[in-house]
Amino acid sequence: MKAPLRALSYGASAALTLVIMIGASLLLWIGVPVAWLWIGSQIQGSTGNLGLAILVMMVGALASIVALALLLGQLSHANDRIREARGQGPSETPLLEIVLVVTAGIAVVGFAVWFFVIAGPGPQIAPTN
Repeated sequence: MKAPLRALSYGASAALTLVIMIGASLLLWIGVPVAWLWIGSQIQGSTGNLGLAILVMMVGALASIVALALLLGQLSHANDRIREARGQGPSETPLLEIVLVVTAGIAVVGFAVWFFVIAGPGPQIAPTN
């Protein structure tokens, strides 16, 4: 049985930990970049200062990534404690590693679909002849 599916067999606390871990990972890969790009665009639009917008985006994204990494680390430790409480040995592949790789793949596929199918690779305001 794969590690994420095995985590579900450890009980409700392990399942909740897994769900929060997946949500935080998707937020890390998708939510943080989109949110800070939007915030930066609002700053640039209202002030006309691109440098300030980029600075705010970089600092905000970095702070958000650090906060989410700390949260994910705590969730990984919680998952390890749940395994120990159930008498399970250490897993061969950490659950956090699997969750991060799978959610990164989901983010890459989602971006590719958005870029090539929905938005297109060219600017939307470019004149078409």
